[in-house]
Amino acid sequence: MVQSTNDDHPLNGVRVLVVEDDSLMAMDLEDTLAEAGAVVVGLCQTLDEAMARTNLDDFVVVVLDFSLGPETASPVARRLVRRGVPFVLYTGKSSRDPSLVEWACPIVEKPASPRALVSAVRTVLPPRHRCLAEGRR
Repeated sequence: MVQSTNDDHPLNGVRVLVVEDDSLMAMDLEDTLAEAGAVVVGLCQTLDEAMARTNLDDFVVVVLDFSLGPETASPVARRLVRRGVPFVLYTGKSSRDPSLVEWACPIVEKPASPRALVSAVRTVLPPRHRCLAEGRR
């Protein structure tokens, strides 16, 4: 688990699960989120890992790579929707790609700036968690 030591960041204390099949990209996501103050509670690199991990309740938002090797993350996204867990798709696909039309969530195209990713994560946070990240109760 990685967490920022600076309390003045936009994702302060927000618990995030990262699903990304590329190891370097996963580490970069983890660093970006931690620098924004988030607590990265887990990294999943396969569909099976993500399906198992999304059964837990220790995160409030997911950064989800849409393509996981030869598979898509659609089963994970559907599970998150059923559970009411917000997520951001972080993908190499164009946001206009027909395979993404099913998802009513922010789509961040790779490569993206840290600011764009953090902003997308903030937009999907439930109000209670957004206030906590801002230091309000």
